[in-house]
Amino acid sequence: MPVAVSCRVLQLRRQHYYARLACPVTDTELDEAYLADALCDAAATAPSSVSTRTTPKGRRGDPARLTRIAGTRSLPSAC
Repeated sequence: MPVAVSCRVLQLRRQHYYARLACPVTDTELDEAYLADALCDAAATAPSSVSTRTTPKGRRGDPARLTRIAGTRSLPSAC
């Protein structure tokens, strides 16, 4: 489907689409989004069990990084 049609259907401007193409999501941003999602899921199911060992794909997370991510999203502390 052409970009013009997609943007018209979604009521978006094409400039935003092309601006996003010029500045794509970095690997770090994507990784933090996955970590934040895993923290949200863990906090929703068992808020007291959110820990630095709860990361996607079984990877260990850096405690400071997980605490920062949890803090920016108003989640319980990750440590």
